[in-house]
Amino acid sequence: MWTWVPYEERDGRGKDRPVLLVATEAGGTTLAVALTSKPHGDAADFVPIGRGNWDSQERPSWVGIERVFRVHPAGMRREAAALDEDRFSRVADAIAGRYGWR
Repeated sequence: MWTWVPYEERDGRGKDRPVLLVATEAGGTTLAVALTSKPHGDAADFVPIGRGNWDSQERPSWVGIERVFRVHPAGMRREAAALDEDRFSRVADAIAGRYGWR
């Protein structure tokens, strides 16, 4: 599932970061990775996921796996869309490979 969380800069602009929720921890927090429409080609830290209804402009998107965010449910602003199983599995496999999670 996609959602938006505040950028960590908290500079008052009210801008939110789109993230993909990838796991829920026992304490109720959620692990998430950032979504971007900035082209990243075949960069190892970015998983291409193509276009989807999470982006109103229907731009190609990538998921950055170089940072994993811990998000409290109250920090989630709004739900956007669900990612289909095939694309989610590609992202999950890339994260598991990078961090050794299984």
